Amino acid sequence: MTAMAPKNVDWHRFIETLSGVEVIRDRAQVDKLSKDYYYFSPILQSQLADKTADLVVRPRSEAEVLTVAKACVAERIPLTVRGAGTGNYGQCIPLEGGVILDLSRLNAVKWVKPGMACVEAGAKLAAIDKVTQPQGWEIRMYPSTYRTATIGGFIGGGSGGIGSIMYGQLRDRGNLNAVRVVTLEDEPRVLELRGDDVQQVNHAYGTNGIITELEIPLGPVYPWAEVIVTFDDFMTAARFGQALGDTDGLIKKLISIHAAPIPSYFAGLKAHLPEGCHAALLMVAEPSMELFQELVKEFGGTVTYHKPAEETGKKTLLAEFTWNHTTLHARNVDPSLTYLQTLFPYDPQLKLVQHMQEHFGDEVMMHLEYFRVGGAVIPAALQLVRFSTPERLQEIIDYHEANGALIANPHTYILEDGGMKTINPVQVNFKAQVDPYGLLNPGKMRGWLERVAG
Repeated sequence: MTAMAPKNVDWHRFIETLSGVEVIRDRAQVDKLSKDYYYFSPILQSQLADKTADLVVRPRSEAEVLTVAKACVAERIPLTVRGAGTGNYGQCIPLEGGVILDLSRLNAVKWVKPGMACVEAGAKLAAIDKVTQPQGWEIRMYPSTYRTATIGGFIGGGSGGIGSIMYGQLRDRGNLNAVRVVTLEDEPRVLELRGDDVQQVNHAYGTNGIITELEIPLGPVYPWAEVIVTFDDFMTAARFGQALGDTDGLIKKLISIHAAPIPSYFAGLKAHLPEGCHAALLMVAEPSMELFQELVKEFGGTVTYHKPAEETGKKTLLAEFTWNHTTLHARNVDPSLTYLQTLFPYDPQLKLVQHMQEHFGDEVMMHLEYFRVGGAVIPAALQLVRFSTPERLQEIIDYHEANGALIANPHTYILEDGGMKTINPVQVNFKAQVDPYGLLNPGKMRGWLERVAG
């Protein structure tokens, strides 16, 4: 079965069955809470602009989540889970109306142990660190929306970020220990998934279970310095990023490389970015700074900004100019810009990166984020694209893929089409068990749509 847009729902009676759970019906607020940053994509803009929920509910406990789940199943009402709405592909936009389940009030840090924490799904990433850092531990990785994103939304819709140069991606074994999940069966249950079983709901857009609580591994706190290094040549900057990533003795959390003219979009960093420069935005542990300077010297770079660790976290965060915040800053200057997400194959010489940079020039401006994949350091690109037509955008995607670069397409809201391009039967089968009516975030999982159609 699959969910359809609810018709003739008696919403007043539905609300009465929620036993006091907070409900939002104000149209402007419901519309706002039905959206994310989908408008980064001109393709998604036209597809999702008119999609909105009928109402929003804000539970304060897992018990209230169960109440909402039971009410939605009884009326066959679609249910879309939301964290902070900082995703970029319409992950939390309801395609078929119904109820938005806003988990932002489910935000407790329940306990912290050495190297591990138990947190509710709506806890903000920065808020978790405020609890864990005084004990010597911090979140392993986070998106550039660190200050606003929730841990449940990050696990459901993210893949990696600042810290991935040390710890890889969220899907890597060891980066998520356990989750509690509420089902959408006739009698909703709470399931605890541990070990490899967490992959059933990891990065599934909330299509096959409501994550209410997570056990996450933590990393040791380092005193992180924020550094900008500028270069006269893009490929020198890119090779510096690769060398820094490959130098295991230098502890780093962020390696973000930006070809000109991207640095010109960073108004808040203008004083540190000479006109026409190519820039590396970095987070490096203070104990590594002395020998880090030797690597900078080796590649002929210039350090133009160094915020010592005791000052980081105050005012501007360098991380908020990296990953997809780069796109945000660029679009603030030129709203016609969009972006791609490209995974280049492992090649320390960066030959394919250089080819794409030279082939497309300013039409596809190169922005690299280095991270670990299978133990190797490789660049993922979030290139800025000067959008002209959907057809030209597809040509750019096709050219990358024909030449061996994997595109994680940010211009689709379909789970599988935006990522690995393959259906995950484990996640589809889990959905069949826990969401038999297809009510959770319908229309986003291609594997489920094909299963129902078949």
